[in-house]
Amino acid sequence: MNEPYVDWSISRKSTKLISHIISTMAQPKKDEHNSPPDGGWGWMIVAGCFLVTVCTRAVTRCISIFFVEFQTYFGEDYARTAWIHSIVDCTTMLCAPLGSYVSNHFSCQVGIMLGGLLASTGLILSSFATSLEYLYLTLGVMTGLGFALCYSPAIAMVGKYFNERRALANGIAMSGSGIGTFVLAPVVQLLIEQYSWRGALLIMGGFVSNLCVCGALMRPIAIKKKNRNSQELLKEQYASDPELKDANQTSACFPLPEDCNHKSLCYCSQKEYHFLLIPDFIILAVSFLFLAYGCSPPFVYLVPYSLSIGVSNQEAAFLMSILGGVDIVGNITFGWLTDRRFLKKYRLICYLIAVGLDGLSCLFLPILRSFALLVPFSVTFGYFDGAYVALIPVVAADVVGTTYLSSALGVIFFLHAIPYLVSPPIAGWLLDTTQSYTGVFLLSGFSMILSSMLLCSARLVKKLKKAQPNSIDADSDPKQKSWTNGDLTHAETRA
Repeated sequence: MNEPYVDWSISRKSTKLISHIISTMAQPKKDEHNSPPDGGWGWMIVAGCFLVTVCTRAVTRCISIFFVEFQTYFGEDYARTAWIHSIVDCTTMLCAPLGSYVSNHFSCQVGIMLGGLLASTGLILSSFATSLEYLYLTLGVMTGLGFALCYSPAIAMVGKYFNERRALANGIAMSGSGIGTFVLAPVVQLLIEQYSWRGALLIMGGFVSNLCVCGALMRPIAIKKKNRNSQELLKEQYASDPELKDANQTSACFPLPEDCNHKSLCYCSQKEYHFLLIPDFIILAVSFLFLAYGCSPPFVYLVPYSLSIGVSNQEAAFLMSILGGVDIVGNITFGWLTDRRFLKKYRLICYLIAVGLDGLSCLFLPILRSFALLVPFSVTFGYFDGAYVALIPVVAADVVGTTYLSSALGVIFFLHAIPYLVSPPIAGWLLDTTQSYTGVFLLSGFSMILSSMLLCSARLVKKLKKAQPNSIDADSDPKQKSWTNGDLTHAETRA
């Protein structure tokens, strides 16, 4: 019996065609624009980032509602129980550069979806906890790692889609933290009462899985003009550098192409994080260390402090809800105001005022010993917390530019890690030692005020140097001008 004839050449061509189609479909499609669209699909990006902040930062804040439940169930002191919240915050910020790396070298969609799966799994596994050490691993490390893969890439995507209305877009996106806290705080308390803390964690795990939906909204964008400048920059660098002359890299470093070899990879990494040597960014980074230390304890200890002075469980949860609701107003109003032409060049000053007043409100907290007096604190602290949080990406973009915003946010959130890790346990140690919340809130307030004063002093010193007749004028120095205006065009062309 004769075997049927098969044209293997046609079969091989068909296989190559199918594999090419599959590989093309697997690659994320990028919208190309000559400049950031400041609208269009950008508002869907804002909506996605809004939901990301709800599922990450708002859920992290609501972990403090479990504080008394964990302490009672496991029979541990304040310091050991506070490590749970610390590890979540620390892991989220410590692994923020990992989130930026995944979004830069693969796609923002992949990073956020993967983060959603990890965070949801961590919360679900936490509902089966038998010890605090188990919660350190699942609720702390696993959930925090998932949040890290989602948070900074989502914020950076908003910066890529908006330029003229960047502060407003960031304000709306970051308001998810406040709205989420406003809604989730009483809901979480109700879930704990109805289903115990285990059932509440299980339900929150299902809720956090919505991060995968948020990731699907993050459509990549490519700015034609900036991509061309990056290509020319790399070609000039390779032509002048004999070690990189044979590299095959011909496009922008963000994201890296598949054929990027070891030498060009090192060069891309160097370009990606070269802003670490900018004096303005170094001062900004140091101020973030004090800010991160000061802002964490009030969220962790507001509910326990309220319960210690006789406030009911529902009223204590309502204080967190008020804080989150007013946080929204701070996000949006400061974002809208600082986008106005008359305030646009004073964004840093607005940021300094918000941080300083937030710290000042913490100094008054120990003398507020009733629910009626704690409500004004929640309003004040929540408003200015939302105000400066909305301006963090804007201030960072003014220093490093939008091209490196994702990497800069990764570094900034990384710097938050150590303060977030140590501040609640230190506050718990102070509380166990002194049996008073006074030291906890005073240390928190002074730390935030010091952060504001550090940036203010650096700005004054810079102005004094410019005023000296022998100093170099910023308008005549292209290097200085590029960083003060937050535009990397001049800096890139001189590289």
